[in-house]
Amino acid sequence: MKVLLRAKPAGVTSQDVVAEVRRSLPRGTKVGHAGTLDPFATGLLLVLIGRATRAQRFLMGLPKTYRAVARLGWTSDTGDRDGALEETGRVPERLEIPVGEQLQRPPAYSAVKIGGERAYALARRGEAVETGARPVTVYRAALLSHEGDRAAFEIECSAGTYVRTLITELGDAYCEELERTAIGPFQLADAGRELPLAEALAFLEPRSLSASEERAVGYGRRVPRGDAAGPEVRLMAGDRLIAIAEAQADELQPVVVFEPA
Repeated sequence: MKVLLRAKPAGVTSQDVVAEVRRSLPRGTKVGHAGTLDPFATGLLLVLIGRATRAQRFLMGLPKTYRAVARLGWTSDTGDRDGALEETGRVPERLEIPVGEQLQRPPAYSAVKIGGERAYALARRGEAVETGARPVTVYRAALLSHEGDRAAFEIECSAGTYVRTLITELGDAYCEELERTAIGPFQLADAGRELPLAEALAFLEPRSLSASEERAVGYGRRVPRGDAAGPEVRLMAGDRLIAIAEAQADELQPVVVFEPA
C-alpha cells in the first residue's frame, strides 16, 4: 500500500503515467491515481499502488494548488492550448478570478460523462454538449504577473474545479500553461517520494484500536468514536493502518478495511 508522488510531463495523460508505473510492478498489481491532469498540463500526480487504490476518494477530495498562465486576447474551443485558437485582440480589462463558493459548468472538452459517454467524445464529433453546473470553491486566486498578453496566476481550489474554465471566464483568454504544484499537504517539490499509505493519509485524524477493537473493525463492525473529532478517521493498531472510518453519531463505521479479520 504505497503512494508515489510523480511529476507528470506535458503531452501524456494521467493514465499514461499509471501505465508506466504498472509496467514496473509485478503482474496483476493494482495501480490508480488520485486526480486527473489534462494532457497539456504538468505537475503533481499521486499514483496509488496496491490496496492504496481503495483510499482513492479520500485523496481525490483534497484541495489542489495550480500555477496557470493565461494567454489574453485569444480564445480556444477547449479552453487550453490544444484547441482551435483564434486571436481576437480583446484583452480582458480585469484580471480577477472570483474566490469563494460558486457554480461551475465543466467545459465541453472534459472527461465528465453525459449519458454514459465522455463529454469530449461528443464534442469531437461536433455534437452539442451541455454539462450540468456543480458547486466548486476557489480558496485563493492571486495574480502573480502580467506582461503583454500573458498573465500568471496561483490558484488554490476544491477538487473538481476546472482551472481552464476559471481562465476562460476572464473574457477572451485561454489556459496556455497549467502546473499542479500541490495536492493537500503533498508538494510538487517532493515528486519522486514514495510514501506508505498510513503516512500519506496523515491528514486524517488517527484513532488507536485495542486488540478487541481491531478484530471488530476487521469484520467491518463499528467501534466507539472516543476522542476522534473528524468526520473521517484513520483506525490504527500501532503503526499499522487497519481501516478508514466515517463518524456516525458517537461511533465510527469502517468504510474501507485494509486488514480484514
